[in-house]
Amino acid sequence: MAGLNKVTVDDINVRGKKVLVRVDFNVPMKDGVITNDNRIQAALPTIKKLISDGGKVVLCSHLGKPKNGPEAKFSLKAAADRLAELVDTKVVFAADDTVVGDNAKKAVSEMKDGEIVVLENTRFRGADETKNGENLSKELADLVDGQVFVMDAFGSAHRAHASTAGVTKFVKETAVGYLMQKEIQFLGNAVEDPVRPFVAILGGAKVADKLNVINNLLDKCDTLIIGGGMAYTFLKAKGYEVGTSLVDDEKIDYCKEMMAKAEQLGKKLLLPIDTTIAASFPDPIDAEIAVEVVDSDNIPADKMGLDIGTKTMELFGEAVKSAKTVVWNGPMGVFENPVLAKGTIAVAKALADTDATTIIGGGDSAAAVMQLGFADKMSHISTGGGASLEYLEGKVLPGVDVIAEK
Repeated sequence: MAGLNKVTVDDINVRGKKVLVRVDFNVPMKDGVITNDNRIQAALPTIKKLISDGGKVVLCSHLGKPKNGPEAKFSLKAAADRLAELVDTKVVFAADDTVVGDNAKKAVSEMKDGEIVVLENTRFRGADETKNGENLSKELADLVDGQVFVMDAFGSAHRAHASTAGVTKFVKETAVGYLMQKEIQFLGNAVEDPVRPFVAILGGAKVADKLNVINNLLDKCDTLIIGGGMAYTFLKAKGYEVGTSLVDDEKIDYCKEMMAKAEQLGKKLLLPIDTTIAASFPDPIDAEIAVEVVDSDNIPADKMGLDIGTKTMELFGEAVKSAKTVVWNGPMGVFENPVLAKGTIAVAKALADTDATTIIGGGDSAAAVMQLGFADKMSHISTGGGASLEYLEGKVLPGVDVIAEK
């Protein structure tokens, strides 16, 4: 899948046609205000291409997880307003609790070529959307006269919803947008055809979240680095005392298998050789906290590991130096706390300083890289946490699978 063989927005002619585009406008909000518009910015190249080609562009997206149908705090109006500031064309927000009701139909029927209508949050339709209901799929397609669907929401591509997959059954033409294309080429090439040495770095809290990723990446990479909370299950599997650190006891045998697999394949599997410990998890998460660094085989029984230690920072940094491709998913410690962010900062800095192709796999590691000011030093930061993880597992993403082949 490395060479993306899908129809793209460069392969279709949209002049005078209605184009439904699934974007990812699931932006963080606070008190009705967008706190980070990265996802809207990431969708602009595709939107601008379709506008300049004379398409009538209808955008749909989810936002958050509304539980009880339509809720004002989950409305896409703020995202539509922000988009209107970023493009040189008319943007109409179709306020419509059913997403495709009278307001939406009226707004779309009045569009001129090169204009934009933003639909209301697709999750206002509940199970119709999330269970890939045929009604909503058909209604979305009917809104654009069954003409064109463009998938550009990588962050939602791992879900077979009405607006990501179902709708494609009822339209004549399908294509991927520039963001999808970029995501799949970077992640696809990294996993299927990497320039070697290929180093994969996995962090985050639980081994269980990354079982298949660890297994798949061991087959693909030359060095696998494991940090974050999940490292303590591996350390316990080595027979070390890990104190009160986060451990997934049910996955200890799995960790032993993975270490044996790495050895058998001649792959390096690097674990923390020292760790930053404290008496307990910080509460609140950014609270001042007293820490010390100990060797990983010397964690006191009453202490908790919360970040990699200084020697490990050097070890991981050295491994990255010689790499030609690096994929990173998951922080090295509790990066939300300034004292416990040092490991994550060290890894981000090592990636920023290398000439390798560096790919950040969404979620917390993307947030960390942006928060720490290293975003512009990375080759690619994925917009989809769950989607990039499933891609790294080697899974086929439903929202990619349904798009027409070239």
